[in-house]
Amino acid sequence: QLQASGGGLAQAGGSLRLSCEASGNTNSINYMGWHRQAPGKQRELVAAITRSGHTNYSDAMKGRFTISRDNFANTWSLQMDGLKPEDTAVYYCAAGRLALGSATFNYWGQGTQVTVSS
Repeated sequence: QLQASGGGLAQAGGSLRLSCEASGNTNSINYMGWHRQAPGKQRELVAAITRSGHTNYSDAMKGRFTISRDNFANTWSLQMDGLKPEDTAVYYCAAGRLALGSATFNYWGQGTQVTVSS
């Protein structure tokens, strides 16, 4: 089970932080991330991180967003800086496995709304 927190309203150029905590049997998880879905658009990957700390960012978020994890606490966070109105979306934390270069997200948290005003 994944529990997301954070999000809310920010002004353009501002910052928000999202956090996600996994509970239950987390032994099968080695890849954690965040996706987002804006109105009328498909869900897209924002950022992901392995337990060893390797990260993957969508090009639009590189340099503005930072994903981090705490393996002991089974939590991961997304620090969002330099927010833009186009970052407005529902953000979902997700977890699964990365194997042979292919990622599968089996677990999803509830969405949390991020709204950026211009």
